Amino acid sequence: MENKKLIRFVESFVLLPIMTIAMPLGSLPKDSVNVVVAPQSVLSQKQNIRASSLLAFNQAMDEKANLLKIKADAIDAYFKDHDMPLLGTGMKMVKEAEANDLDWRLVAAIAIRESTGGKFDCKKVENNPFGWGSCKIGFKSVDEAIEKVAKHLGGNMESTAHHYADKNTEQILKIYNPPSIVKNYAKQVISIMNEIGDEDIALTQEANT
Repeated sequence: MENKKLIRFVESFVLLPIMTIAMPLGSLPKDSVNVVVAPQSVLSQKQNIRASSLLAFNQAMDEKANLLKIKADAIDAYFKDHDMPLLGTGMKMVKEAEANDLDWRLVAAIAIRESTGGKFDCKKVENNPFGWGSCKIGFKSVDEAIEKVAKHLGGNMESTAHHYADKNTEQILKIYNPPSIVKNYAKQVISIMNEIGDEDIALTQEANT
């Protein structure tokens, strides 16, 4: 009897692992498999969405950078063709125009009209190729002049916002230099803007290629 009990006891250890191995293979519910697979699928989808979003973002940034360069190059090409000292400031002018919701050619065209692109800056003050403040206001650098004038024209300086805020290009120019002082000032500056390039210069270039 004792031998039979011992044999049965040993057999229980042999059969138990076989049962525990066989059960998951043949009797697990189908839903339990999905619990393992589904999170991996969701993670993969999320990763794909993130990758697609990042790619789209990078493409948009590249397009924006390319457009800024096209505009800056057009301004600098005008300065170069006319031997103007402001050559090299095209990108600064374009960035400040964009930051203040201005036509990208406006700041450059004013500088061309007022000082022939820096050839004839205000004499009594420094770094003012725009004639800003009737040539009574100077700046630490040309870059600062571009930045400050663009902010004023965009209506983003508290002291002059009541003059320039929410105005189109022609209205801005008529405030900058009223017809009572220079009759055709706005037309003159706009004409220079058109010489620099079309407002939608990127579309124009695509059409010509």
